[in-house]
Amino acid sequence: NPDIILADEPTGALDSETSVQIMNILKEISNEKLIIMVTHNGEIAEQYSNRIIRLLDGKVTDDSNPYHREETKEEAPVKVKKKPKAKKVSMSFFTALSLSFKNLLTKKGRTFLTSFAGSIGIIGIALILSLSSGFQAYINRVQEDTVSTYPISIEDENVDMSSLMETMMGKAPVVEDKEEGKIYTTPIISQMLNSLIAESKSNNLEALKAYFESDECNIEDFVLDIQYEYNVPLYIYSSDYENGINKVNPSTFYQDAFGVSEDTMSSSLASSMTNTDMWTQMIDNKELLESQYNLVVGNWPQAYNEVVIVVDKNYQITDMSLYALGIRNSSDFDDILLKLDDKDFMLNDKSESFTYEELMNLTFKLILPTDFYRYDEETGRYKDMTDSEDYIKTLIDNAPEIKISGIIIPDEDAVATSIVGSVAYTKGLTDYVIEQVAKSDIIKAQLENTDIDILTNLPFSDEKFELTMDDVMAFISTLPADQQQLMQTYMSTMTESQIIEMFTAQLQTSSNSTLESNLEKLGYADMSKPSAINIYAKDFESKDAISDIIEDYNKKVLSEGNEANEISYTDYIGLMMSSVSSVIDAITYVLIAFVSISLVVSSIMIGIITYISVLERTKEIGILRSIGASKHDISRVFNAETMIVGLVSGSLGILITVLLNIPINIVIERLSGIAGVSSLPVNGAIILIIISILLTMFAGLIPAKVASKKDPVVALRTE
Repeated sequence: NPDIILADEPTGALDSETSVQIMNILKEISNEKLIIMVTHNGEIAEQYSNRIIRLLDGKVTDDSNPYHREETKEEAPVKVKKKPKAKKVSMSFFTALSLSFKNLLTKKGRTFLTSFAGSIGIIGIALILSLSSGFQAYINRVQEDTVSTYPISIEDENVDMSSLMETMMGKAPVVEDKEEGKIYTTPIISQMLNSLIAESKSNNLEALKAYFESDECNIEDFVLDIQYEYNVPLYIYSSDYENGINKVNPSTFYQDAFGVSEDTMSSSLASSMTNTDMWTQMIDNKELLESQYNLVVGNWPQAYNEVVIVVDKNYQITDMSLYALGIRNSSDFDDILLKLDDKDFMLNDKSESFTYEELMNLTFKLILPTDFYRYDEETGRYKDMTDSEDYIKTLIDNAPEIKISGIIIPDEDAVATSIVGSVAYTKGLTDYVIEQVAKSDIIKAQLENTDIDILTNLPFSDEKFELTMDDVMAFISTLPADQQQLMQTYMSTMTESQIIEMFTAQLQTSSNSTLESNLEKLGYADMSKPSAINIYAKDFESKDAISDIIEDYNKKVLSEGNEANEISYTDYIGLMMSSVSSVIDAITYVLIAFVSISLVVSSIMIGIITYISVLERTKEIGILRSIGASKHDISRVFNAETMIVGLVSGSLGILITVLLNIPINIVIERLSGIAGVSSLPVNGAIILIIISILLTMFAGLIPAKVASKKDPVVALRTE
């Protein structure tokens, strides 16, 4: 306003004489204009002012000539609206933020050093958090890969070995009420013998499967996949039989190579040598598979008749895999065995190589278990044709084709992998075999005649036969005429006792078969009755939760009086990995303790630095107070400044941590072979920045409060 002169005295810079001279100058140049003088000099105000208004903290405390409006009689009474109460003027937070930012820019060097000092604690916490989270991620990956390789397996027949395993691992039950001066024994031998002679426990997997699939059970929250196994053989043959029929699965390598069968081997040897199937079913979890394996060429199976070849991290396969791929024929060992007596004979142990195209072009044929049997109209029974080479070749020609869709290799970061064979197929192939077998004529015939063995046309029986010659002749009379004649001719060379013994042995052999064994031999399976259940847990915590679910199921069936449905199984991987879990937990607790200590140290350091900064700005706070800033405004300005310092400290600490993680990961990878262990999570970085801001603001609250309460005059004199 041109009619108003506003004079602001430089506080504390002029003496009284200089102030009088300035007032006289203003009076001469004012030309009757309104002069508003802001001063702290009471004597000048009394001498030159005709109205004095005193202010304190932005509020009017005294007015020497207050304004009073006098209402005249001529004025009509006017209803004056009540004015709203004036809002208290205060500095906005954004204004305080702007002022603080400008102040920090004037001291860039000091601000950077303060922020760097404050970031040291954040760097320590962030580095520990990086190692902790990275190591925990690695542990989680190890757990996931391990439990995917070693699932919880529940079989229809089980012998509980838990107590023996725990004893062997040093977890035997402690003897109570020990007497001093005596040594007590742990009964390992007795537990071992009891486990070996214990009867196997039959598990009702049909009821357990129904429970898992019901709404009552929440096992899906803890599993990667539940794999239901059925006693369905998967017969795979090589498409090319020019050099002989080559069955690639189930493997006959040891039988062909060493001339032995599972029946002639001891049980322990049979279990170790005949379990050589190189074709295995993949876990039904594509996300897990893609995290464990990378495609070298091709794609993952899209249909039931597509499989993948599995190579190791060095792009190699074993020579055993060549038999599973049909490249070699196990029957070739007949010639090799003949040469073993020659001391100069040596097998070729040189490595072979194959192109991707050569492996991808391999094809196989799937033959159903029921296809090996052909109905014989003359005898009225189904005949096993597995010994007929021409019949098998015909089956191969007409069988559905199995193709290779891709080649996969374990991921470099994969600790363990879930596929143990050289060729992997999907659940769809197993389901296809089960469905097609159930539709076959031989299965329908057996299910329609549950009392008759359709392979022999003899009844199923567990009784021992005591035949007479009359029984034999009665049986022969039921045969066709041509067969009766052949039988009579054959029997003419035998005595009566030999004839009875022959027929008794034949009937007794037939009586050993049952409806269940026949259906199993033919590959029939009821989808509701699995022979085994493999449960792939997400991690060890989930595995424990699954164990609790099975335990709850056992309590449920026992309470209902269904003791036969109680499930018995041995969690081998849980017993073996329990000690590993303890070590992992201990490491985690140590890392958490380090993080807590670093956090406390960082808080103390930031608080000290911030307190020193507040003390250095006491004079500035006094100046702000002298020009009318309230105590709240002072606190707001300082909170804004500490917030900026905290933001810079936190951001600087995160940036330095990210840069330090690069050489740390290089060193750890060279020492341990584990890549990417030190990795700061994004949410952790954000939380640390917020913590840095809160710590600096909290550290600045008390010093700012003390400084804002000081008398402005005392604050201005602070050096």
